[in-house]
Amino acid sequence: MSIRLRRCRRSLLLSAVVLAGLAVGTQTMGTAFGATAPLSDAREVVHFDIAALQQPENITLEPGGAADVTFQKSRQVAQVTTSGTITVLATLPAPTTGSATASGIVRTADGTLYVNYNAGANSGIYRIPAGGGTPVLVVAMPDVKVLNGLAIDASRDTLYATDSSSGTVWKVSLKTKTASLWTQGADFQPGSTSTSSLGANGVKVHDGAVWVSNTGNGTLLRVPINKDGTAGTDTVKATGLPGIDDFTFTGRGDQVLAAQNGTNQASIVSSDGTVQTVLTVADGIENPTSVAVRGSTVYVASGAYLTRTDPNLLLARLR
Repeated sequence: MSIRLRRCRRSLLLSAVVLAGLAVGTQTMGTAFGATAPLSDAREVVHFDIAALQQPENITLEPGGAADVTFQKSRQVAQVTTSGTITVLATLPAPTTGSATASGIVRTADGTLYVNYNAGANSGIYRIPAGGGTPVLVVAMPDVKVLNGLAIDASRDTLYATDSSSGTVWKVSLKTKTASLWTQGADFQPGSTSTSSLGANGVKVHDGAVWVSNTGNGTLLRVPINKDGTAGTDTVKATGLPGIDDFTFTGRGDQVLAAQNGTNQASIVSSDGTVQTVLTVADGIENPTSVAVRGSTVYVASGAYLTRTDPNLLLARLR
């Protein structure tokens, strides 16, 4: 089937389901699409309201399978069940001037959420209590231009946050509530031939190292954590990932699942750096921003920043 016919078919399916959803007052959908092995059974389970600025930027998972997401432009953090229930957990404070965006999110074992917030003088990392509530500023970071990815190292009570504008990674101590520059360099910045102005983007802590995606360069980097907590020398673990946004580890060693926002796809990155596309727009994703994996279940959040059609949450099975 041609891509054009697939898109037409998908558009008709979406229209029918949206109309059905309006009739029963739900935002869920059970339509299944293809996916490419080792992924299968891709299906959109939640459609977000783009008119209400429900465009998911980042994702973390609850023990029961619900997803906590940041809605970038509405400054909200919401919990989304796979049956389609959307509950707003918190709204970040309005900026004193200009616009504001919510980005990275992580969850601790006790249910506390930490969220990156870009809001000029109010920029920083905020804490939201388990179950939702009033956001509290943990550490102010007004001089960081574009707070984006966020990761947690629970063993060290440490957060890592990326600044996609300057191509830097920041270390935040949850004990002292202070932030310090952890690493930077050419590998974290977009190159001169990059199609994106964003450098360091997604970030994860895995097996004694901090891993970082570089959107502009389409690369995945590994930075070892030295015994004293400082950053070791970074290495490029994978290339050929244009438009890479956030990513996650699948639980199979160093295998990574990456969201490629700019190219409307998601890819599996093997430990040797081999890249395999496993989801495309034909499977239901629209500018995917972030991914998560729990066991054999894959979550893909699409912000539809460029398509501006159907921000959604898609589930798939990892074999």
